[in-house]
Amino acid sequence: MLPWEKKIPYYLTERKNTVSFILFTALFALVFINIYSPFGVDKRLDVSELHFFLYSSIVILIGMLVIVISRTLMYLFTRYRPMKYIVYAGWIIGEILVLALVYCLIQWFFLQSGDNFMLVFRKTVRTTAYIILLPYIISWLYLSFKDKYTTLEKIESKDTTQGITGNSQKKARMASSMFSFHDEKGSLKFSIKKDDLLYIEAADNYIVLHYLANQKPARYMIRNTLKRIEQDMPESGLVRCHRSYMVNIDNVKVIRKEKEGLIIGFESSSGMTVPISKTYFDIFIKRLSHFAGVEKEDV
Repeated sequence: MLPWEKKIPYYLTERKNTVSFILFTALFALVFINIYSPFGVDKRLDVSELHFFLYSSIVILIGMLVIVISRTLMYLFTRYRPMKYIVYAGWIIGEILVLALVYCLIQWFFLQSGDNFMLVFRKTVRTTAYIILLPYIISWLYLSFKDKYTTLEKIESKDTTQGITGNSQKKARMASSMFSFHDEKGSLKFSIKKDDLLYIEAADNYIVLHYLANQKPARYMIRNTLKRIEQDMPESGLVRCHRSYMVNIDNVKVIRKEKEGLIIGFESSSGMTVPISKTYFDIFIKRLSHFAGVEKEDV
C-alpha cells in the first residue's frame, strides 16, 4: 500500500481535537493578520489599531465559519468511512481555495481593489496557505506527540500494574508456601518453607521447630505453646498427634505400629520419628485421611 493510500490517524478527526484545532487556527490567524497585515488592509484603510483589530476579527470569524463547516462535514464523512491521506490532503487544499475565495471577495468588494480578480485571487491563495498551513502543521505535530505520549503512558502503566500484580502474586505464592511462627507477644520469629518443616515439639513454655536445612536436621526454639499454635494456625497443615508434638502432615510418610505404640515417620532420611498418643489418635487419623501418599503399616 502506498503512503498516501493509508488511513489518517484517528486523532485528526476526533470531535474534541477538531474543536481545539479550529480555535487554535482562529487565534493564530488573528495574531498573524494583525502583526503582518498580509492583505495590505492597514494601508488601504485609514483606521486605528483597534478598528483594524475588530475588522480582522470579523474576517477571521468568517473564515472560521468556513472551516467549521468543512470540519463538520469531515467529521460526518469519517463516521461512515475512513479517510486516506490523499483525500485529507485534497480536503485541506479545498479549504484553502474556499477560504482564499472568501477573502478575495472581501477585498474585491469592500476594499475596492483595482487589480485583476484572478491576480488578487492568486495572491490570496498564497497568503491563505501561509496562514492556514502553519497552524495545521503545528496542530498535527502536537496531536501526534500527545497520542504517542499517551500510548507510552498506557504501556508504562500496564507494565507497572503487571509488575505489581506479578510481585503480589509472587509474594502470595511465597506466603502460601511458608510457615511463619510468632512468639507469645505476636512478634515474628521464624519463617520456613512448608516442605522443610517436619514437626514441632513442646518444651515447657517454649516450642522447638524441627526442620531440614540443606537436608540436615536442625532446630529452632521460640517462646510459645502448641495450644496457641493450634489456635493461630488451624488450617495450616500442622496437626497435633501428641500432648508434646505437632507434625507437618504434608511431610508424614509412614505410620507404623511398634512396641511402644504408633510411630510417625517423615519424608526425609533423618530417621526422626514422633509418637501418636491414644488421646489424639482419632483426631489425627481423621485429619490424615484427607491427605494422600501416607503409608499405614498395621495401624
